[in-house]
Amino acid sequence: MTTILASMQNLLLVLDSTKDGWRIHEHLKQYKPSSIATDPQHSDRAYCGTFDAGLWKTNDSGQTWEKTFLTTSNSNITSVSVNPIEKGEEGFNKLYIGTEPSVIYSSSDGGQTWKKIDEFNRLESSSTWSFPPRPSTNHVRWIEPDANREGYLFVAIEAGALIKSFDGGITWKDRVENAPYDTHTVSTHLKAPGSLYSAAGDGYFESQDYGMTWKKSDEGLGEHTYLVSIAVNSDNSHNKVVSAASNALKAHNRKDPESFLYRRSTDGNEIWELVTDGVPESKRTIVSILKSNPKIKDEFYCLNNRGIYRSNNSGISWERLEIPWPKEYHLQHPFGLAIRE
Repeated sequence: MTTILASMQNLLLVLDSTKDGWRIHEHLKQYKPSSIATDPQHSDRAYCGTFDAGLWKTNDSGQTWEKTFLTTSNSNITSVSVNPIEKGEEGFNKLYIGTEPSVIYSSSDGGQTWKKIDEFNRLESSSTWSFPPRPSTNHVRWIEPDANREGYLFVAIEAGALIKSFDGGITWKDRVENAPYDTHTVSTHLKAPGSLYSAAGDGYFESQDYGMTWKKSDEGLGEHTYLVSIAVNSDNSHNKVVSAASNALKAHNRKDPESFLYRRSTDGNEIWELVTDGVPESKRTIVSILKSNPKIKDEFYCLNNRGIYRSNNSGISWERLEIPWPKEYHLQHPFGLAIRE
C-alpha cells in the first residue's frame, strides 16, 4: 500500500491506496503546513511542521495527528527532516526541524526532547542572509542529512547560503565560491556518495565532493532557471526531475502563476528536457513539489494546485491521480510531499 502525505497552504492531505482507488482525508485544516518527513525505521511515524502551530506527529500513517512539545516558543517551522541512517532512541531515527528566524532543533527520541543548534548563525555570511518577502529575517529552508555518512548535514538558508556540518551540527562550514545562493531543495543519494543536487532560485547546481566545490548546470532550462523542488530517482542518481519558473513571482503567485517540469534522463545526459506529457498546462500552475518513490525505481510524484501526478517511467510521462480536487485547492500553494510504501 502506498501512502501519500501532501501539505497545501492550509491543510494536510493523507492519501492511502486501496483496491478500489485512493482514500483521502484532510487534516490540520486552517493551519499552515510547511513541510513533511517520514521515519524510515518507524513505518507509521511521520511529522508535519507548520508555520503557525509548531510540530505535529502521527503514529498511524497520518490517520490522526497530535501536537509535539518543543522546548521553544518559536512555532514558525519551515523545514522538517529525518536522518535516513542515524538511529536515535526507542527505534526512532534522528529528527531535525528548522525555524524562522534560522535555528535548528534536533531530537533523538522521536520529538520528546530537543537540542538547539544555532552556531551557524555566527558564520561570516550570516550578516547577508535575508528572505525577500520578510527582509528583516531569514529561515532554514531545507535540512538534508547525508544518505551515506552519519554526522554530515547540509542546510539551505533562505536566502543566502548553503552551509554544511560534518559533525552533526557542532561546527559549520560557510558557503563557498560558486555555490548556490538561494537553495530551496538539496538532495543526496544512497548510490552517489559525496554528491549534492541543489534546486535553487539562481539555477541548478551539483557538487561531487560534499559541497566543497560546485558546478552550475542549466543547459536546456532556457529562461526557467528559478528552481524550487528536485526529486532524484531512488535507483539512478542521473535521473532527476525539477520544478521551474522564469522568476519567483511566476512560481508562487496564486493569481497568475506559470511553472514547468524538466527532467534528466537515466543515461547521464546533462541536458534538461521539458516535460509536457500528462502534466497540467504551465499557465495557472503554481510551482510543483516533487518526490521520488524511495522503494520503487523510476517512480516520481508531483504535487501542485492542479492535483497530484505520478510517473512510473522516470518522469517522461505523467498521470493525474483520480482523487477529488475541490476548487479551493486550485488557489492553494503546495509545500510538502512524502511517499511511503
